[in-house]
Amino acid sequence: MAFKYAIALTGGIATGKSTVASLLALNGMRVIDADSISHEILDASASWVKENFGDEYINGSKVDRAKLGSLVFSNVEAKKKLEEFLHPKIRDEIEKRSVKQDKFKFPYLIDIPLFFENGAYDIKECVVVYTPSEIQLERFMKRNGYSKEESLNRINSQMSIEEKKKRATWVIDNSKDLKHLQQEVEDFVEKIKAKYL
Repeated sequence: MAFKYAIALTGGIATGKSTVASLLALNGMRVIDADSISHEILDASASWVKENFGDEYINGSKVDRAKLGSLVFSNVEAKKKLEEFLHPKIRDEIEKRSVKQDKFKFPYLIDIPLFFENGAYDIKECVVVYTPSEIQLERFMKRNGYSKEESLNRINSQMSIEEKKKRATWVIDNSKDLKHLQQEVEDFVEKIKAKYL
């Protein structure tokens, strides 16, 4: 059975989840990254994307993710179609990797951006990377160069970060600088070790 020792790692767009995943790995935790799995699957499905959305979403042999992203965030039908195709495949791959990780009988993290939204994973515990929404918006605009409206569109396509914080087993606070975040991650890793070792 998969997910026995899994902890979901989630957050919102631009709350610093990828940074936290890297810091957790540096602190000896094992991390399965749903985003990189979805990129692999999407690129392997370039012909499906071409067939369903058109040539303009393909760049060479790869999917033009930025272009496809603009389409799915502005078109509910396209988003639904893409998710219905991708999510089962992503889930299967995560499940395979999870079964391997469970053999170590020690917690590992699965980085799942839409953990609460999809409800597709039977994982009991989760850690949320938290950033207050005004900082989240500021970081997202700075990182992606989108307008405020486009940024809010994307952020609001997910459950609010405050709601995720309420549902979390643990919270890693990323509202300050990197040094503070490193400390938060180390404290979290200590809690996990204390609980399981």
